[in-house]
Amino acid sequence: MLAVGVLAGLSVLSLLTYGYLSWDSLGLGPGEMEAAGTGLGEEPGAGASSSQPHIVFILADDQGFRDVGYHGSEIRTPTLDKLAAEGVKLENYYVQPMCTPSRSQFITGKYQIHTGLQHSIIRPTQPNCLPLDNVTLPQKLKEVGYSTHMVGKWHLGFYRRECMPTQRGFDTFFGSLLGSGDYYTHFKCDSPGICGYDLYENDNAAWDHDNGIYSTQMYTQKVQQILASHNPRKPIFLYIAYQAVHSPLQAPGKYFEHYRSINNINRRRYAAMLACLDEAINNVTLALKKYGYYDNSIIIYSSDNGGQPMAGGSNWPLRGSKGTYWEGGIRAVGFVHSPLLKNKGSVCKELVHITDWFPTLITLAEGQIDEDIQLDGYDIWETISEGRRSPRVDILHNIDPIYTKAKNGSWAAGYGIWNTAIQSAIRVNHWKLLTGNPGYSDWVPPQAFSNVGPNRWHNERVSWSAGKTVWLFNITADPYERVDLSARYPDVVKQLLRRLSQFNKTAVPVRYPPKDPRSNPKLNGGVWGPWFKEDEKKKKSDKSKGANKQKKNKNKKKAN
Repeated sequence: MLAVGVLAGLSVLSLLTYGYLSWDSLGLGPGEMEAAGTGLGEEPGAGASSSQPHIVFILADDQGFRDVGYHGSEIRTPTLDKLAAEGVKLENYYVQPMCTPSRSQFITGKYQIHTGLQHSIIRPTQPNCLPLDNVTLPQKLKEVGYSTHMVGKWHLGFYRRECMPTQRGFDTFFGSLLGSGDYYTHFKCDSPGICGYDLYENDNAAWDHDNGIYSTQMYTQKVQQILASHNPRKPIFLYIAYQAVHSPLQAPGKYFEHYRSINNINRRRYAAMLACLDEAINNVTLALKKYGYYDNSIIIYSSDNGGQPMAGGSNWPLRGSKGTYWEGGIRAVGFVHSPLLKNKGSVCKELVHITDWFPTLITLAEGQIDEDIQLDGYDIWETISEGRRSPRVDILHNIDPIYTKAKNGSWAAGYGIWNTAIQSAIRVNHWKLLTGNPGYSDWVPPQAFSNVGPNRWHNERVSWSAGKTVWLFNITADPYERVDLSARYPDVVKQLLRRLSQFNKTAVPVRYPPKDPRSNPKLNGGVWGPWFKEDEKKKKSDKSKGANKQKKNKNKKKAN
């Protein structure tokens, strides 16, 4: 009751402060609000059909595989534990090892090799974004009547206005464009002297919201305002991409109370950040119930990649970390919570990938997937809700042709099928193959965080024989990647290399342009934001044409 009272106070505060109209202000009591949420007593065309669910996708940032209570963490996450226990836990769920790739695959349903974002992330100063010819999830949901809102971290590029969230299918956007920044001031320095403000409301800098509020709490308040002002009879898609628990490691003081005993300062700060995030998700859930959405809602929770041990995250007992293709970089915390689930309180061990949300959610929303869209995702709702077998049998974790090549990689090591100098990883049924340089490969146990560290003396390492560029694991039998089977099963290695080669034939060129000096926020009023303008491009091309004509005329005179 106390929590509901606090939320009611926030609702009144938001109405007075921001001018939002809530359903409370229409005089609807709890019973009437529930009726409004279910659409009872309406004609079929008067609002959304009951079969169109409200969709809430919550994406945490850099949360480690172990960093949730039900995976054995010392960090308390009572909200996540309860929602997962009452829903379906995804225990064979994969994402990408970094921010931009996971977000791009979620919003398009396509692997990185099919969007040109195979390499690294989109940097703030790069003239790059999710290619404009890719249809996005919110665009498809808008087609079938959904109101679409994004709150939080975008990180899919912004160098042109057309790249902004409001141009890619979202009715409203409130959040940051970059990959990280200060949780209170919302400033980000990409390099010395290249600094700017990064908090937006729709297409403009949100200076009015710069009140020193911690971003996790600020984003939650925004979500509450959106839910209070929206008609629950109409379907809504809420994409909540929290900044937490990505570095910098910052949290309000009260969340440190339970974690004073953690000696490692990074782990202690990380724990406080996660505790705040858990509370935020509880407040979002309460708002869904208060404003009449919950009974017809689907809440999906996911981390965007594995944790970073140097920044307090733990993936134990998985191997590796964020930025690597070991399981610790790509196997994620994930669950689905919904009254619409048939098998509540269950665990799904079927193969699920972040690209699968695109077709799954469009189908649930009664949308249409165009035949010409070549998706890499599958509709896995029956797998999750009813416990059926997954239609997915493989995952291309990635092929990155411009990542640092493994020195000893060769076509010979790849049996003439694949150049093992190239960083790549693929999963087919129980088997996982890695080539090239997969990245930091230690196992980092909880003891590593006992000191100021993490103390690498506690880490478990394997010193591979010189020149190794191929690894094979049976992930079902060996999820911690401790026993390399590449020498024992060369035929399996060859089969997976052929599958890699097949995927590579469908890849589009990598988009990773150099820095553009025009991106400097100093040239844009101190704000990170779109800097590329079409008219500038035309002027440049006109100038170059004029210059070429002048050169030709000069050459003619010389010839005469």
